[in-house]
Amino acid sequence: MRPSVRGVLLDHDDRLVLFRRTVPGRARYWTVPGGHVEPEDGSLEDTLHRELLEELGATVSDVTFLVSVSYPWRGEVKTQHVFGCRLVSMDPELRYGPEFEDPSRGLYEVEHVPLRRSEIFARKLIPEAVAGYLSANITALPRLIG
Repeated sequence: MRPSVRGVLLDHDDRLVLFRRTVPGRARYWTVPGGHVEPEDGSLEDTLHRELLEELGATVSDVTFLVSVSYPWRGEVKTQHVFGCRLVSMDPELRYGPEFEDPSRGLYEVEHVPLRRSEIFARKLIPEAVAGYLSANITALPRLIG
C-alpha cells in the first residue's frame, strides 16, 4: 500500500483547516487535507505541497514533520506521515484533480476550526489515528509548527 501524507494546516489566526466531507451513502466526516505519494513525487514534503495545491489551491510555509501513524485499513496497514504547516495563500479556484471532477466523490468543504480539543471531539475526524494525535497535541501545535 502506498504511503500518504496529511497536512495539519494552521491559518493566519492559528485555526485548523479541515475538510468537511459529504459523500453519498456515508455519514458526514471531517479530515485534514492530504493524499497518497505518487511515483513522480521526490519526497514526502513534495507530496504534501502537491496535495495541498490540488485540494485547497494552497501554498504553505514552515513545514514541520509531526508524526507517522499506521493503522489497519481494508485488510492492510496504512501509514500516513503527518506534517504541520502554515497557510501562506489559498485560492479555491486553483483546486484540481479527481476529487473535484467526479461528483460521486462528494463535497470537500473547507472549514477553519479553533484549536480546541472540544472542536476535534465535536466532529467525526478521520482517520482516527490522526484525530488522536491532534486531540493529544492540539494546544502545542502553534509551537510545534514554525
